[in-house]
Amino acid sequence: MKVIEEFELGGKKVSRIGGADLCALLDISPAALTDLKKRGIAVHLAHDSYDLWATVQAYIAHLRNVAARWGNEEQAETLTAARARLAREKADEAARRNAVARGELVEAAEVVRGWSDTLRAVRAAMLAVPARVRASLPHLSGADSALIDREIRNALEGLANGND
Repeated sequence: MKVIEEFELGGKKVSRIGGADLCALLDISPAALTDLKKRGIAVHLAHDSYDLWATVQAYIAHLRNVAARWGNEEQAETLTAARARLAREKADEAARRNAVARGELVEAAEVVRGWSDTLRAVRAAMLAVPARVRASLPHLSGADSALIDREIRNALEGLANGND
């Protein structure tokens, strides 16, 4: 790499460098240098001539902003919090998937379906009690059988309404 020349510009010393040498210094392609020039990061002085120090400083600032992806301290805290929340969410999701794979967790819909099936079977068995009692105890009157049926139905309705 060679610095073409140093000269005084507006009271400050400017070190001029060629495009190829600047690409070598920054380890970028000529196309990347052209892009940096268009965005005002590479300080172009004249044909194939760039301000070495201004370009390097601007490029470093550009890389810092790209790496951090934030502009000020408050945004950095927000970004850090968001990254931490995302990491927690990913860990929670992985833990949930593992628990499901081990059979420790089941879908709520499966639980509801299972309990619904069980409670329907209990209801059907309870409603069949008066007929079974009548068959086992033939001396019971129709009124006795109707009373047993009514009490079972009242109990089931009370349970369905949340009453004990």
